[in-house]
Amino acid sequence: MQSQTREISEQITCFGEGKRYMITTLGCQMNEHDSEVMSAMLENLGYCPTDLPEEADLIIINTCAVRKKPEDKVASMLGKYHSLKDQKKELILAVGGCMTQQEEVALYIKNRFKQVDLVFGTHALPRLPYLIDQARKNKETIIDITEDYSGREELPSKPFSSFHAWVPIIYGCNNFCAYCLVPYVRGRERSRRPEDIISEVRSLAGRNYREITLLGQNVNSYGQDLEADLTFAKLLGDIGRVEGLTRIRFMTSHPKDLSPELIEAVRQEEKVCEHFHLPVQAGSNRILEKMNRRYTREQYLELVKEIKSAIPGVSITSDIIVGFPGETGEDFADTLDLIKNVRFDSAFAFIYSPRKGTRASRMEDNISYNEKEKRLQQLNKVQQRISKEENERLVGKIMEVMVEGPSKSDPGMQTGRLRTNKLVHFKGPSELTGKLALVEITEARTWNLFAELKEVVD
Repeated sequence: MQSQTREISEQITCFGEGKRYMITTLGCQMNEHDSEVMSAMLENLGYCPTDLPEEADLIIINTCAVRKKPEDKVASMLGKYHSLKDQKKELILAVGGCMTQQEEVALYIKNRFKQVDLVFGTHALPRLPYLIDQARKNKETIIDITEDYSGREELPSKPFSSFHAWVPIIYGCNNFCAYCLVPYVRGRERSRRPEDIISEVRSLAGRNYREITLLGQNVNSYGQDLEADLTFAKLLGDIGRVEGLTRIRFMTSHPKDLSPELIEAVRQEEKVCEHFHLPVQAGSNRILEKMNRRYTREQYLELVKEIKSAIPGVSITSDIIVGFPGETGEDFADTLDLIKNVRFDSAFAFIYSPRKGTRASRMEDNISYNEKEKRLQQLNKVQQRISKEENERLVGKIMEVMVEGPSKSDPGMQTGRLRTNKLVHFKGPSELTGKLALVEITEARTWNLFAELKEVVD
């Protein structure tokens, strides 16, 4: 399949010359990286980017399947694009990503939204130029959700940032949490070869990308499917020796696989940032078992204790599901208690969303939606208080930020990010983007910090 795809792609001319594309990305950082890959491929075909759908000759919606809300958003977007498609007959409308990797969903989109020309899954990226070429020549909707993983390593990427890049190190997931579709839409775990990762990082550093984030559904599993004796902690050490890099981040870490070796690597490696995104999902042992998370609240709390003891000033963020099937008031109280014990710097909490085909979707769910909303509001209130208190500890301190550019809400302010991943806003010149600076924290809010610029480091 890989050689056949390459032969077909070589026959495709730059049919995008003089045309524009627009990609809308929903979901996680892995989806964002997939969109960067698509952008590079499309620009190799001659396309230029646009943010305006009415200007686009090709529109791609890169979908997410983790919750129902992003799926509803896709349906809404496709409805809006129906009239645009009527006005612009040559417009190619494509839907890809995790949501469309499911055969039932792919067929639904084809039958429900006649204006869609192409439906492709997460494994079809290497074939995208060929698929678009076919879509512009055929009247029928094309579907490609083949589970063929070949050709991914050879694909280009165009980071959307001028100084930060996503670098996948492992694809897929083997954990099969009861609520999650990821193993079904992303496939089993497949670690990239370390030499390919290092080569990509060196190339990025050579092009002045100073910060990278290593990606995986569970980065802690890296290397378990490779013949070489290689762990994620060892990979971090190798990447840390690449010249030109300033900061290294990673996500996501599954608590059951986070080793003392990794904690030590984060403590020792100068370029690795002191931040763990460590999804707990629930604080009740009964619910954790139903979720198939494979750790207890006691084990999670001990892990957090080890991290904080080894790495002073570390930040820990998390994901939490409220209203999982069968969650009692006592179970929810256990989650609140865990939050108060851990004191997450921030946490993304959301109401359980049933995903067809998962084990949890077959569980009895007798909690009313109103009750779930009340629990979510209560949890958010507790976490927001903690987040602000943790931020207030930083007021008066001089800290290093990587400047990301003008603030989205106030162009007169610059936005930077601490090593701990906290956002900081401060007044400064626009040419600081991509540079390191020292700032003094002057004000703490729930979601961000305000500061005064002290010194530009480089």
